[in-house]
Amino acid sequence: MKSLKTFLVDSHAHLDSKPYTTDLDAVIDRAGDNGVGHILTVGCDLESSRASVDLALRYPNVYASVGIHPHDADTVDNETIDELTRMIESVDKVVAVGETGLDFYRDRSPRDQQRASFRRHIQLAKDTGKPLIIHDRDAHDEVVRIMQEENAAEAGGVLHCFSGDLAMARKCVEMGFYISFAGPLTYPKNDALRTIVRTLPIDVMLVETDCPYLSPQKWRGKRCEPAYVRATAEKLAEIKGLTLEDVARITSLNAWRLFGIGEVDQSTRIAYVIRNSLYLNITNRCTNSCTFCAKFHDFTVKGHQLCLVREPGIEEVMTAIGDPSSYDEVVFCGYGEPLLRLDLVKAVASFLKQKNILVRINTDGQANLVHGRNILPELAGLVDSISVSLNAPDAATYQKICRSEFGEKGYDALKDFLLEAKKHIPSVTATAVTLPGIDIAACRKVADELQVDFRERVYNEVG
Repeated sequence: MKSLKTFLVDSHAHLDSKPYTTDLDAVIDRAGDNGVGHILTVGCDLESSRASVDLALRYPNVYASVGIHPHDADTVDNETIDELTRMIESVDKVVAVGETGLDFYRDRSPRDQQRASFRRHIQLAKDTGKPLIIHDRDAHDEVVRIMQEENAAEAGGVLHCFSGDLAMARKCVEMGFYISFAGPLTYPKNDALRTIVRTLPIDVMLVETDCPYLSPQKWRGKRCEPAYVRATAEKLAEIKGLTLEDVARITSLNAWRLFGIGEVDQSTRIAYVIRNSLYLNITNRCTNSCTFCAKFHDFTVKGHQLCLVREPGIEEVMTAIGDPSSYDEVVFCGYGEPLLRLDLVKAVASFLKQKNILVRINTDGQANLVHGRNILPELAGLVDSISVSLNAPDAATYQKICRSEFGEKGYDALKDFLLEAKKHIPSVTATAVTLPGIDIAACRKVADELQVDFRERVYNEVG
C-alpha cells in the first residue's frame, strides 16, 4: 500500500462504541498504517461524550467532540448543557460541539425537543467558540432554517455524513460550513452524492467514517473503522480528478482550519504538486487584480500555502524542483503572473527542456505590455503550451472584473498575445472563469475567432 506524505483525518468516528471494546488499540494502529494521522471521536450523549474526552486524553492522535444526538434530545436540560460546557472548557482536546441536529427518519425524540436541543447546541457553540458537528437525516429544510435563525454561521462547523441535495449543500457552504463525506460516497447507486462532490470545491470538504457505521462499499455490512476513511478519500480523489495525496493534503488542511486538529505542512510555497503536475510559484505580483482571485482572502491552492515571503531566485527554484522526471509536466503558475519574471522563466524552462520535460505557462497575456516588446519568440522551443486568461468577451467587461493596471488596452494586448503565441508555442489555449454573469459562450466565440483552443475554468475551484 502506498504511504501518504500527508496524513488523512477521520473527522467523525465513534471510538467509544461497543464494537471496539476488545481491540481499540489495534483499530487505531490500523488507522495509522492506512495513512490516518488524526481521529475525531464524537459524543452522542453525556456518557459517550465523557468517554470521548477520556479517549482523547488517552491517545495522542485522538480528539473529542461533546454533545447530544437528536435521538437523545429529550434528555437535554440545563444540567446537561452545563456539563457539556465544563468538558469543553476543561479539556483542550475537545474541539467541537456535537453531534447535534435533527433526525426525522427515526424520530426517537419528539421533534419539538429535537429542535430545542439543536438550538441550545448552536448557542453553546457560539458561547464556547467551538464549531458545530451537525447531524441531518430527512430534516434538510428545517436544519437549514434553524441554522439561519440561530446564526449558526457565527460558530461554523460541518454537516457530517452529508445526505442533503446540492441546493442544501450550497446554502450550508454559504454560511461557512464544511460538507463531510463518509462511506456512502462509494456506494454504486449514490450518484446524487457524487454529483455534489463533483460540483462543490474540495476546499469545503472533509472525509469521515462515522464508524462503526457506514463502511465503504468494499466492507459494506461489516464493522467500519477509521482506517477505511482512506477508501472514501480515494473515491473523492477519483471524482475530483485528483490524487489521494492531494485529497489528504486538502482535507487535512480543512480539518485543521475547522477544528485545529494536527499540523499542516506548508513548506511547498515554491514548487507544489497537484495531480501529477509540478507547479512553480515564482511571484505573488500580478498585473491584474481580478475580483474573483482567491488570494485576496486566502493564498491556498489545493492545500498548498503559496504566500511567498520573498521571490525565489533561480537556484532556489531549481532546488525546489528537484528531479522533475516523474511529473507529467511542469507549470509556471502560482498566485502571481509568472511572466513578470521572464528571465527566470526562460532559465528554468531551458533546464527543464534539456531533460525533455513538458513545460506550460499560465498567464494573463499582458507580458508584452510589461516588457515593452514581443517576448513570445524568446519562449519558442522552451514552452510546450500556454494558457491565457481571457475571462471576458470585451474590453470593458474585462477591465471591470480583471482590473488590469493597463486599463482596457490590457484586453486588446492579451488578444494580440494569443494570436502571436500561435507562431511560437505548439499549444495555445484561452481560458475563462465561469464567474456569475460572464457570457462563457461569447468568450468561446472570441477564442474561435482567434483560432485558439478554449477551456472553461470553474469559478471558486482553484488549481
